Formats: sequence, structure tokens, C-alpha cells
Amino acid sequence: MRVYHASPGFGSRLDEAQAVEFLEKSVLNLQLGTVDADGEANIHTVWYVHENGRLYIDAARASKKVANIRRNPRVYFCVDDEKTPYRGVRGKGTATIHEDVSVALPIAERIMLKYTGSLDNDIAAALLDGVRAGQSALVEIEPLYYSTWDHASGVTGGRSP
Repeated sequence: MRVYHASPGFGSRLDEAQAVEFLEKSVLNLQLGTVDADGEANIHTVWYVHENGRLYIDAARASKKVANIRRNPRVYFCVDDEKTPYRGVRGKGTATIHEDVSVALPIAERIMLKYTGSLDNDIAAALLDGVRAGQSALVEIEPLYYSTWDHASGVTGGRSP
């Protein structure tokens, strides 16, 4: 995986292992960028899990993000911590939509566990009921690269051209 420094001259970049660890351990929202039918950019705040080099999102089949991905599978994503020292991972990827409940349900359960801590709460129950009823689609993103930053180390020299 190619990993770039998102803010040359300030802080450092995360290497691939650090980027993966950040994506797997953080309980931050992912900002998903898609393009709509009019060619306009759309940003969608979503819960996600990172597994086996891929990002996974549960989304309603009828959602704008799913409609946008059906037309154009190229997406942009960003997960960043707004608390200092600022760190984050963003990148571009190719999204695939899976509608098979048997594929979507186990990943949706892991997403619910990550963000709600349990499958025994009203939010997880409602969202998982939608998955079981076939109202959801699993969005799988294969990242093409990561652009990362870690501002814990401060200024590191001049900016790149």
C-alpha cells in the first residue's frame, strides 16, 4: 500500500502498520466522499470497520451514498482525530456494494460492537433488524493509497514542492 505524508513539513506520516492500527483501533467516524448524479461532491459521516486491508460500511440500500456508489465506485475517505496531537488517515478507493444478508450481517454486527459496545441496545437492534430485513447494503472499500499525518512531532522541515 502506498502511504503518503499528508502535511509535509509538519509532523510525520504514519507508516502502513501505524495507519492500519489507527483505522482498526479508533472509534472515530469515517467521512465518505462520493459524487452524485449531478457531479456534485457529497460527504457522508458513517461508522466503519477496517479488516483485511478493507474498510466496511453498513448503509441503507435506498441511501444517497449507495446510489452514488452504484454510478461511480470511486470514493474518498477520511478518519481523523480532532484532538491534539492531530492524527489521521485519508485516501481514495474503489467501493463495491454487497447486498447478500449473510455477507453483510456479520460485518454489521462488528460495526455495532465497535461503536455501541454491545448488540443488546436499541440502536444496534434497530440497525441490525434493517440488515436482517434486507434493507441494508454492505459497502466494501478497497483503498488505493493512504495519506496520513501525525502532528505529535511538530515541525519537521520545509514543505515539499
